[in-house]
Amino acid sequence: MHAWTVPEPGTLRRTERDAPEPGPGELLVKVLACGVCRTDLHVLDGDLPVHRKGVVPGHEIVGEVVAAGPDCVHESGDRVGVAWLRGTCGKCKFCRRGAENLCPYSVYTGWDEDGGYADFALAVDAFVYRLPDDLDAVRTAPLLCAGIIGYRALRRADVPPGGRLGIWGFGGSAHLAAQVALAEGTEVHVYTRGEKARELALELGATWAGESFDEGPALLDAAICFAPAGELVPAALERLDRGGTLAIAGIHLSDVPSLDYQRHLFQERQVRSVTSNTRADGEEFLTIAARLGLKVTTHEYPLDEADKALDDLRAGRFAGAAVLVP
Repeated sequence: MHAWTVPEPGTLRRTERDAPEPGPGELLVKVLACGVCRTDLHVLDGDLPVHRKGVVPGHEIVGEVVAAGPDCVHESGDRVGVAWLRGTCGKCKFCRRGAENLCPYSVYTGWDEDGGYADFALAVDAFVYRLPDDLDAVRTAPLLCAGIIGYRALRRADVPPGGRLGIWGFGGSAHLAAQVALAEGTEVHVYTRGEKARELALELGATWAGESFDEGPALLDAAICFAPAGELVPAALERLDRGGTLAIAGIHLSDVPSLDYQRHLFQERQVRSVTSNTRADGEEFLTIAARLGLKVTTHEYPLDEADKALDDLRAGRFAGAAVLVP
């Protein structure tokens, strides 16, 4: 099968290898589409520590089960979604209280184990999402991380009913979270450097869209920072009204500059991080996405051009999400 690997930070290499065999509780999935996530860039660039040398990136996989190991619920022919969270211990205090995203023993698709930049991928039966057979694979793929993480970030931002939400960065995750917020009656303001991204934000229904460090037209009740740039944290906090919450959605963030307590945190403003997601988050978001009919803006690349897709993502050459199609 064709596959892309990261033999060392900074290097993406195309390889040929045999398709893997599923073990107990595992599925062999034929990849129909795999979204290109900024986390894949962090794995490639070494922003995240190496968990598996030579790993195949990719964790927004829509595929068809072609083989199932013992003790699996899913079977050949099932359409499934494979997401970032690959497995947890199920026994620690976090798993027991429903916070499996905080499990110290959690493992991740495309970081700890091979992901979807390939013709086939192994997945854990208990952690895949059953998908309807008639879903469009390309437009569904970004929902499996960009969508789910964006949804968790929206909930962590704690937007009050009818409130005003600021979004910093407007890529694959943000453009989906914004649509959920808008459907819930939230007023959305977008701060991003990309002209195409600002145009997309306004097209989707944002009230205002400007540059990352613009003052904006009004104070915000909540904010989400999707861009992995620590210098945006003070800018976002300064735009929050009293009692507002800033959720930071990324797995990686550059250093945050010094904060001024009076300007950035006083009046009960607060900062929250977002760490992965639970399976319940995924199920809830996928149900909402189907009900709302979210518009997923995608840009298709053949699997052979995974390197180009990542370069284009890094350079901000498109609005929305890139998707690889084998």
